[in-house]
Amino acid sequence: MSNKPTIVLVHGFWGGAAHWGKVIVELTRKGYTNIHAVEMPLTSLADDAERTRKMIAQQSGPVLLVGHSYGGAVITEAGNQPNVVGLVYIAAFAPDAGESPGGLTQQHLPAAAPNLAPDSDGFLWLKADKFHQSFCQDLTADEALVMAVTQKAPVASTFGDTISNPAWKNKPSWYQISTEDHMIHPDNQRQMSARLGAKKIITLDASHASLASRANEVAAFIDEAATAAVTP
Repeated sequence: MSNKPTIVLVHGFWGGAAHWGKVIVELTRKGYTNIHAVEMPLTSLADDAERTRKMIAQQSGPVLLVGHSYGGAVITEAGNQPNVVGLVYIAAFAPDAGESPGGLTQQHLPAAAPNLAPDSDGFLWLKADKFHQSFCQDLTADEALVMAVTQKAPVASTFGDTISNPAWKNKPSWYQISTEDHMIHPDNQRQMSARLGAKKIITLDASHASLASRANEVAAFIDEAATAAVTP
């Protein structure tokens, strides 16, 4: 067990750490005893990266960072810590220096873009009645309802926050593409994953919520990355 790195899971917009629930169960079954899911404020990339760095700093051994959606931008910004041994992107943003999630989104607008709505306090919501078709069309209606009602909206300006020193230029990476993603256009995912020089790229015919709808495959991919990251 001791040769397994700590897994730090980083969620995206419109969700929280609990979105990793099924993956956490599968990783535990695979023998991982040190798993942490960061709960981010979604107030700015700087705030979210700092929250993640603090979680990384609490770990005494090697850490594998796993980011879903916007969480990919966070691990890109926070992943240069010395004990980070790799980055895994799950249907996620992987920006280069000076790029932001919002800027990347503009390159290939996703199907769900019209379903985002700002509120009077500056938070950006995914319309509850559009959540199922936008975020997780391959989950049940009940699962989508819970995700919609418990969604965590980001401060809208976070979309424009840019990466300073992308960790994927310094750390090995892995990427999972979701071909039926309505939140991050699959073409964007293909372009971002291609430039990473990733150790491995897998493609799932999944929604944006592949971490929930295809948890077995996602957990197996994380396990494969974790093993490779700590193998000399």
